[in-house]
Amino acid sequence: MAADNDPESEVFEITDFTTASEWERFVSRVEEVLNEWKLTESYVEKLSPEKGAYVNGSWGEQSQDVHFADFKFSISHHFLKEECKKENGRSEEDTLPLAMQDLLSMHNDFPPRAHCLVRWYGLREFVVISPGANCEAIISESKCNLLLSSISMSLANSGCQVPMFVQIQQKWRRIYAGECQGPGVRTDFEIVHLRKVPSQYNHLSGLLDIFKSKIGCNLLPLPPVDIAIRYTYILQDWQQSSWPQQPPDFDTLLGGEVGGVEFGNLPFGACEEPISELHLATTWPHLTEGIVVDNDVYSDLDPLQAPHWSVRVRTAENLQCLLGDFITEFFKLCCRRESSEEILGRGHAEEEGQENSDISSALSKLTEPAAPVPLSKLSVSSMVHSARKHMRRRRHIDESPLNVDVLNSILLYLFPDAAVEKSSDKEKTTQPNSVRTSEKEKSSDDNLFLQLKSAPSDSLTYRLALCLCMVNYSYGGLPAVTHLWQEFVLELRYRWENNFLIYGLTGGPPDLRCCLLHQKFQMLNCCIDRKRARDEARKAQEGNKERERKASGGKASASSTSREVSQGKSWDSWSDSEEEFFECLSDQGEMESSQTEGGKDGSKVKAEGRLQPYNNMTLLNSAEPLYVPVTQEPAPMTEDQLEEQSEVLAKLGTSAEGTHLRARMQSACLLSDMESFKAANPGCVLEDFVRWYSPRDYVEEEAVDEKGDPIVKGELSARMKIPGNMWVEAWETARVTPARRQKRLFDDTKEAEKVLHYLAMLKPGDLAHHLLPCLLHAAIVKLKQEESIENIPSVEKSIQQATSQANKLLHSVNCDNKKLEDFINQLVTMETVITEARSLKAKFAADEEEDNGEAADELEKFVTSLLEEPEVVVIGAGQARIGRIIHRLFINAQRAALLAPVDDDLEPGVEGRKIPDFPPPAGREILLRTCVPRPAPYSKALPQRLFCVLMKDEFRLAGAFSADTSFF
Repeated sequence: MAADNDPESEVFEITDFTTASEWERFVSRVEEVLNEWKLTESYVEKLSPEKGAYVNGSWGEQSQDVHFADFKFSISHHFLKEECKKENGRSEEDTLPLAMQDLLSMHNDFPPRAHCLVRWYGLREFVVISPGANCEAIISESKCNLLLSSISMSLANSGCQVPMFVQIQQKWRRIYAGECQGPGVRTDFEIVHLRKVPSQYNHLSGLLDIFKSKIGCNLLPLPPVDIAIRYTYILQDWQQSSWPQQPPDFDTLLGGEVGGVEFGNLPFGACEEPISELHLATTWPHLTEGIVVDNDVYSDLDPLQAPHWSVRVRTAENLQCLLGDFITEFFKLCCRRESSEEILGRGHAEEEGQENSDISSALSKLTEPAAPVPLSKLSVSSMVHSARKHMRRRRHIDESPLNVDVLNSILLYLFPDAAVEKSSDKEKTTQPNSVRTSEKEKSSDDNLFLQLKSAPSDSLTYRLALCLCMVNYSYGGLPAVTHLWQEFVLELRYRWENNFLIYGLTGGPPDLRCCLLHQKFQMLNCCIDRKRARDEARKAQEGNKERERKASGGKASASSTSREVSQGKSWDSWSDSEEEFFECLSDQGEMESSQTEGGKDGSKVKAEGRLQPYNNMTLLNSAEPLYVPVTQEPAPMTEDQLEEQSEVLAKLGTSAEGTHLRARMQSACLLSDMESFKAANPGCVLEDFVRWYSPRDYVEEEAVDEKGDPIVKGELSARMKIPGNMWVEAWETARVTPARRQKRLFDDTKEAEKVLHYLAMLKPGDLAHHLLPCLLHAAIVKLKQEESIENIPSVEKSIQQATSQANKLLHSVNCDNKKLEDFINQLVTMETVITEARSLKAKFAADEEEDNGEAADELEKFVTSLLEEPEVVVIGAGQARIGRIIHRLFINAQRAALLAPVDDDLEPGVEGRKIPDFPPPAGREILLRTCVPRPAPYSKALPQRLFCVLMKDEFRLAGAFSADTSFF
């Protein structure tokens, strides 16, 4: 306790003032960043930036985060990337820093697209310190002064000659304070920002007074002040221009929609004016104080007399374009997962059957024969008629999703051959026409559908995609799409059951290069074609039998009929059977060959199913010619069936039993061909079959017989002699059966029902996903057509890039919806650019009598530049052709705004006109520059600059004032 009370034992806290404070740490950190960026090196720039370098050159930016205590700042370095070389080393004492040289440079005044400090001070390199994200603004004066002193210390300690700024006040005000230091010189950057323009400074003379009072030069006479002035006029009224879309025609069936088009076409263009504003900047680049007068009473600044004109356009935001809206709305369907029953409820047939049920007719319903619905009741016209009657009965309960007249028009567009009574003769004449059209299209544009995996542009699938897109956008959305799809599937079933080929599809097996839905339609068409061929062969055979019956009498007829029944089932049962009877397409050729063979030698086995002799070859074991048999065509398959088959084969595994079973499944077509070959060539061996079917597996060698004569001997290849070879096993099991009596490799009835079931069960969302490639194909074709009219190189290049991107996107196994959405946005952007170009051409071509090739080329080049460049110079200013057109646009807008009559005969520039040609300028920018000694008359002459912005709601003064720190 005594020790605790001892005064000498107390510990005194000692403050070490040598420890760095937060402010010193901040200054040191800023210096480190400047050294990392190598901004402390002195260098001499030999070349000043060329005219337009600030616009055409590329700007670089690098940034880092620094902290002042717990407050976060972001320090950024902005610089123009230049090719000119820099010489490192000590700069001469009389050389000003680059920033001070830039203050007086006149090559890059008023750059259209640059950082605000570049526009106000003309700097090509600078550093900005601004509060970090989510940090409060620097508003208090003490904090602002602290930051300014910090950057002043950093510049002095590091020797950096790059100007450094600090952003103060709220960010939207864009107020910066900064400093630039050089050997014996310093420039202070200051900004004044007000909401309203003071009346005494609303003209050039008042601003000159501010500038002169600020520099405080006592020299007499004062050095001349260089002046650059830019006035900007805004044109917003386009009343004299035409509508971007034709007004709707309410008298037509498809009328009432803006931009409405017929089925089979996509709309194009904007629903509103795509150009919101046109900015005309009139510039006087080199003036001196005594040349121009601008005060509160009088002004010499007439825009028509300005030596430089430049134009920029501002486009409308969130522009509604028809093509983009159509595709976007259709793409939204791909994300829907409702089934047709969930969307429409119970089917129309079920509801109608419930309504028509009547107890009084119960007995007749029980006793009448169960006859199927006549096929004539399933035609397009009858279906539409029954739907119309049904809707009339239930109009007060449930309206049809799709208008009956519109539905009828769409179905007749998709199936134009349904407009008249169908017949086999009519079908034969209509179907080849579509084939010829598709062949014609292949030579020009069908390569595009191969790249996009869609469908030919004249196909049923392509037209269906366009119709569903229009129905979705204009005629009822998802319920209407579902209704149309159900009616479409009913029409396909009607065509299958009545042997009518589907209009708009080329013949042959499914094209695996097209979308899956198109392959399904082609598969159904193959089934219809096979069924038609079988029925025609049956009719031909029945006709032959009828003639034979008349010629030979009833007895022979009865015997032939009994033989036919004993051989197999009736023809009617063949069409829906999976048993072992198949009618070959060339049955007449078989019959002739069978009769000929039987006539030669009745004791021999009768050959059946011969097509033609094969290359004058004979059988190895006899002198009989080798005949090519009539074979079954291989079963066509769609890509989903191929994938399913591949999965089944892969699941069999690699075991011996699995491999054997896989080989047997894959050899069904081979077995059928072997049976046909045996029937056409009695007495043949496996070697004969291999010589025709796979000549490379029959090896022939020259040899010498016993007599010394050269002969040719042949044998099977090595792979054919492998034990357990599938060809050998198949040959041994193959029966002597012609193609017409074999089990069908392709059961058209089964396959057609599978296709129809697949289509009927398809959800509308999946349907939209299948048809999306066709719609994107149509959109790209539409963009190409519209671009060829306007001739915009940038859009043409974008279309080529989009096509290549779509090729990769649509061929991928799993399409990413986000990437598809981005791709659709690219198409919308291209449509917007074309629409903007069309609008600009219409405006600049108005009220102009000159119409020659040179003028048209000049106009097209000008419009293209407006779309691609931030600002376009009007060569010849107001006296050139483009300038006169712009002048006329402003005159018309002024008269419309002031409700004055439009006098087309009144020429621009006529004296005495009461209405001004131009509205008051929306913005005035005045740049004052000089080089005077400051702060004393004996100081070094240094650059001084003041940039003034005068607008309706803004008054800004951005000054850069240099001072001599050696002689003051």
